[in-house]
Amino acid sequence: MAHKSLFNWSGGKDSALALFHTLRNPDYEIQQLLTSINGTYDRVSMHGVRTVLLEQQAAALGLPLTRLLLADQPSMHDYEKAMETTMATFREAGYTHSVFGDIFLEDLRRYREEKLAAAGFSAYFPLWKRDTTELIHEFLDLGFKTIVVCTKSELLDSSFAGRIIDHDFLKDLPAGVDPCGENGEFHTFVFDGPIFKQPVAFETGEKVYREYKAPQSSSDNCGEATGMGFWFCDLLPAL
Repeated sequence: MAHKSLFNWSGGKDSALALFHTLRNPDYEIQQLLTSINGTYDRVSMHGVRTVLLEQQAAALGLPLTRLLLADQPSMHDYEKAMETTMATFREAGYTHSVFGDIFLEDLRRYREEKLAAAGFSAYFPLWKRDTTELIHEFLDLGFKTIVVCTKSELLDSSFAGRIIDHDFLKDLPAGVDPCGENGEFHTFVFDGPIFKQPVAFETGEKVYREYKAPQSSSDNCGEATGMGFWFCDLLPAL
């Protein structure tokens, strides 16, 4: 019998490829998407994508969406309390597994597994330890389409924000930048692919620079790391 599972959906390419593989795995039955939302701005946490586009994405995937509402740059304590409440609700509904698109961040995986075990869940990582160059080429070869919505400014300048990921994009990445952005170099919004019933229509808007200040305690932050600047490319729903 397949495990009743929820999928931790960021809206980006790694999530899409991980979902693609999980939907083809008979051991798992994905019945829900879960996405962290910056409640202050009504956008996907860190990616900066408007929730209206997230909802259109979920509709195109044909899966229900649960939004985990968070404050802007919440404390780790607040994040964990919100997640504990949400996971308890899923557990009561019979869910047993939580799926992630993580690839090689050992500390993050260990953190997720420990917290999930305490909540009575098991974790599944369908892309774990796969070569990221192979993954991004597989993603493109499968027909997925994605746009860069956020870049870490110290590694990728504003010209990369708003670009469609294709083979030219990969050639332009500076040395040391992971082709999947697994170290947080960039984030994306997937708008079409083999698991979509129809493309998500959008228009590109303005580019905005935002800096995340260092918290008082280095452990008291569940967002991106401290004192870093990011370029965001706003996406607008197509009229």
